[in-house]
Amino acid sequence: MEHAILAEGLRKRYGDTAALDGFDLRVPAGTVCGLLGPNGAGKTTAVRILATLLRFDAGRAEVAGFDVAGQPDQVRYRIGLVGQHPAVDEALSGRENLVIFGRLFHLGRTEAKRRADELLGRFGLADAGGRPVRTYSGGMRRRLDLAAGMILAPSVLFLDEPTTALDPRGRNEVWEAVRDLVRAGTTVLLTTQYLDEADRLANRICVLDAGRVIAEGTPDALKSRLGSDRIELVVRDVADLPTAAGRLRRVAVAEPEVDEDRRSVGAQVGDRAGALLEVLRALDADGVTVADVALRRPTLDEVFLQLTGRAAAPAARYGDTVEVTA
Repeated sequence: MEHAILAEGLRKRYGDTAALDGFDLRVPAGTVCGLLGPNGAGKTTAVRILATLLRFDAGRAEVAGFDVAGQPDQVRYRIGLVGQHPAVDEALSGRENLVIFGRLFHLGRTEAKRRADELLGRFGLADAGGRPVRTYSGGMRRRLDLAAGMILAPSVLFLDEPTTALDPRGRNEVWEAVRDLVRAGTTVLLTTQYLDEADRLANRICVLDAGRVIAEGTPDALKSRLGSDRIELVVRDVADLPTAAGRLRRVAVAEPEVDEDRRSVGAQVGDRAGALLEVLRALDADGVTVADVALRRPTLDEVFLQLTGRAAAPAARYGDTVEVTA
């Protein structure tokens, strides 16, 4: 099975509103795909369709090698779905929660207990398995929620905003749990509003707007859409800004941007290391003191804003899907 998730030309309308308008998606088995887009872009509709929770109007979709419309029971048997809000019972212990989920999935009592203990160990919750969930931290609860979604060891897992409202430690705990799942062979479709989360976890990212994919590729390939890396300099004396801008202009691929209030100048450059060394040497020869210097790549946040900043425009303006290869 080359693709664990496949969607071609999916369409779904709610009255006069097109939630999906020719949605295409291919997720290779054993990878993480980040599904990004502004509110109303169609992410939730796409996930609900692929998880067999919603019928679509046109197109076709396969999950784990089975047709979503024609073989929904086969699909459901092979997927897990972890929603944005925890589905565990806080009054019960972690182990009791997992046993109940196992029974709901028609596991026998002995097998449900065995699977619960296995998952508690896998997600680093063995020591806390007998405690009420209300005593868990946010990261622990989310890991328990992930464990519940893995009761049947699904080959495909849908994650909807998995780290919403978690602190940095909790987010890192969930990220590591997701990485463990992928290393074990699970394919993950991730929807998130945290662009750094998609950057860290996803092998490939699809950006949705107006119900269709407007860009896709690896995180690095999408960042390259914005062009070259960027040099940013802060000079000690605001009077040196024109000199700094002139030196940066010689190596830049675009006109430098000057901010007198911050005493800074920045521009996109081609040869990042060579350009930075050349500029710093020239400024030193000019007697210009550089208080701070940064060399950075574009971020996914900048890519997202560039792509979805045109969200008010008609969908036809985007044309066909933009395919970006690494």
